[in-house]
Amino acid sequence: MPYLGLMTVVVRDYDEAIAFYVDVLGFVLIEDTRVDDRKRWVVVAPPGARETAVLLVRAATGGQEARIGDQTGGRVGWFLNTEAFERDYERMRAAGVAFEEAPRQEPYGTVAVFRDLYGNRWDLIQLSRDRDAGEAGDAG
Repeated sequence: MPYLGLMTVVVRDYDEAIAFYVDVLGFVLIEDTRVDDRKRWVVVAPPGARETAVLLVRAATGGQEARIGDQTGGRVGWFLNTEAFERDYERMRAAGVAFEEAPRQEPYGTVAVFRDLYGNRWDLIQLSRDRDAGEAGDAG
């Protein structure tokens, strides 16, 4: 059965993006391979992720640069699921993650919207035990 493998996040600089995703969000650097003088294949993922990861792609054109930080038109574009919301929320806050709000309870679980280093909106979410990711929808 097909599965979602990589999601792209357009970034300004590979190294600053790696530092944010690895050092601040706690992701693991899966691959960093130089493709040519300007392009690298950079993949990061949350610890323990088995299928889906994030491909960090440096903007190569003016149009791509204009989308950095606004890839989804201001909507939440990515959902970072956790089994320990309070632990991860506090760790991320202490690491400097910019949360837009205090955690809130929704019918589908506990959630708080944060921004990555470029301004893209993400949900940190712990789903209710009787829900799954497909039912949460666009929480942010």
